[in-house]
Amino acid sequence: MNRRTFWGFTLPSVFVMATLMVVPLVATIWLSMNQLFLRDINNPSFIGLDNYREVLGDEEFWAAARFTLVFVAITVPVQMLMGLGVALLLDTVERVRAIYLAALLLPFIVTPVVGTLIYKDLFDRGGLVAWLWEVISGDPFIVTASNVKWLIIVQAIWHVMPFAMVTFFAGLQTLPGSRVEAASIDGASYFRQLWHVTLPHLRVLILFVALVSIMDAYRVYDSVFVFAGSRFTEAHTLQVYTVEVAVDPQIGRVGKGNAIGVLNVIGIFVVLIPFLVISYKDQIRERH
Repeated sequence: MNRRTFWGFTLPSVFVMATLMVVPLVATIWLSMNQLFLRDINNPSFIGLDNYREVLGDEEFWAAARFTLVFVAITVPVQMLMGLGVALLLDTVERVRAIYLAALLLPFIVTPVVGTLIYKDLFDRGGLVAWLWEVISGDPFIVTASNVKWLIIVQAIWHVMPFAMVTFFAGLQTLPGSRVEAASIDGASYFRQLWHVTLPHLRVLILFVALVSIMDAYRVYDSVFVFAGSRFTEAHTLQVYTVEVAVDPQIGRVGKGNAIGVLNVIGIFVVLIPFLVISYKDQIRERH
């Protein structure tokens, strides 16, 4: 393929991607340097970095950032380990495997809002979990500021785990049986085969799932908004707090909301850097 043909194919997609990514990012940075209210959206006032100074001194922002990092640190490893475990179990099943897969994929297929509403009903008065708790303990189950974060984390793991499961299961189907057979002949136990044969084969997929899961967990909004709402502000993530600041009917600090958005972008890059470095080194190693 000559250079002219190459650019003829690539320029349209490059233009579209630049339009969809670069233009909104530049607009967000510009808006973040203005004092702009939702009720007076047509009259921005340039204030430089004042919005960033205000955000960095806002305790609610740091509380949302802390919970977001805790949310990512717990949900991503747990859902990956659970997904890998279930995928390994499915790999040993032959009969009715499709039924198991369909049942396990249901939480992921259901939209986050609907799934969260169903999950939330379990803990409301009259819900199954609330009823069982009252039967066992004699006290009514009450969602409080101390347990709402854990309920959100459990729901997130339940909802996202099927993604890791189906990805790892697909990877296991490409594992050559000769490698496993050779390891068995050499006397390797199941866990040695898992550590030295299966996991190295799934290394690329593990990095892929980790990257996607971290990005999804970092920008979680739907489930937290539905479960916590405005009642439990201590359970707000960065995305929920950003929307609350930017589009609140009474405050509507659009400029400050965009400043938080820019800091969110920087934050997710910082979190992803180690995984991107590992992925880059793997690609270099494969080339050589």
